[in-house]
Amino acid sequence: MRKKILILSILIWCIGYANAQKKWSLEECINYAFENNIQIKQSQINTETNKVDLLQKKMNILPSLSASSSHMINYGNKFDIYTNLYTKGTVKSDNFSLSSNMNLFSGFQQINSIKQSAYELKASKYNSDKIRNDMAIAITGYYLQILYSKELVDVAKEQVKITHQQIDRTKKLVEAGTLAKGSLLDIQSQSATEELNLINAQNQLNMAYLDLIQLLDLKSTDDFEILEPDINIEKNLIIDKTNKIYSSAVNIMPEIKSAEFYLKSYQKSVDIAKGARYPSLSLFASLETRYSDANKITNVPITDPNFGKVISFNDQIDNNLFKYLGVSLSIPIFNKYNTTSNIKKAKLAANNAEYSLQLKKNQLFKDIEQAHADALAAFKQFEAYEKSLKAFEESFHYAQQKFNIGMLNSVDYNISKNNFAKAKSNLIQAKYNYLFKIKILDFYIGKPLTI
Repeated sequence: MRKKILILSILIWCIGYANAQKKWSLEECINYAFENNIQIKQSQINTETNKVDLLQKKMNILPSLSASSSHMINYGNKFDIYTNLYTKGTVKSDNFSLSSNMNLFSGFQQINSIKQSAYELKASKYNSDKIRNDMAIAITGYYLQILYSKELVDVAKEQVKITHQQIDRTKKLVEAGTLAKGSLLDIQSQSATEELNLINAQNQLNMAYLDLIQLLDLKSTDDFEILEPDINIEKNLIIDKTNKIYSSAVNIMPEIKSAEFYLKSYQKSVDIAKGARYPSLSLFASLETRYSDANKITNVPITDPNFGKVISFNDQIDNNLFKYLGVSLSIPIFNKYNTTSNIKKAKLAANNAEYSLQLKKNQLFKDIEQAHADALAAFKQFEAYEKSLKAFEESFHYAQQKFNIGMLNSVDYNISKNNFAKAKSNLIQAKYNYLFKIKILDFYIGKPLTI
């Protein structure tokens, strides 16, 4: 008995788990893409690279410090720098040095270079945001396409169900002699067509799912299903004017912000190029010493037992210590017109960046203008199809009643039924088309993409 209860409990849990399979909301799809899409990851790498560049530009202001050492073994005749004599045989020597260099002034090129890198970093961040925005819009479109396809499948199923019911009624009317057998054949033919329509609708739904799955780069797709939210179409359409939407969008759209920072970056390139006209001033310092086993004691009487012995390592390091500190000034006089050419090219690049910014603003306004017109047209189309559906629905119910009592032939009945089904499909298409257009306008004023 306990074993049966355990098996039953496991079955109930499995059924509950299967029924509770995760359904993806639009927000979850978008967030998943943000975290896993390769293009977005590549844009983030580009941003990180710019961060490294900015840090390097800042570190370039600091003085450099380097140390070096060398050990040499010389064979044969050699001029010894320690004794100013030629020596013969094997001589071992060591050299040690510590040096530093610091740029004090170079026409503010380093400061401007830091500012330029900071602008490029911000521009790259907005480029990444632009990719994220494009991805979010694409996912929203595919998500709505799935919802649209689901409703088309429901319409197709409903049509098949109605036709099957009508076949049963028609059989009875034919058997009773009220209708000719041809009417039954027409209805059965209609049923075959509608079953094919259902298959096509299901295939369209599968393809819509596949499009979204591929966009998300999902590895496992067997249990992927989206959440079907309640969608209410607002009857009182209120859409801001194009200029008002543009005023909001131009301040938040990443493609505009990116172009603005690239313009600032190019303008800093002009300042950097101009900096080459100024003198450059740098500070340098060095600390050096050396040791050689040819350096021997000679400043004592020859009878002294220390005469001719190698001076100790520590003593040589102290005695040979050499320090210097200096300032270097470089004044540009003539460099074959390179500086002037670089300045002119930098100014041209900045002008081009300014034109690029204006082109992006113009394109944004055109896109908003088009989206605004599309939204208004989609809403009017939705209203028209809504009225059309009511008319075709009443016409079909009337035709159905007449057909059931033998007052309408099967051809006219099928025409009325097809018109009703087409009106349903048109309304569904208009609904999701309008919903997508409205979401695009919401997106331009900074609202999140949700359904």
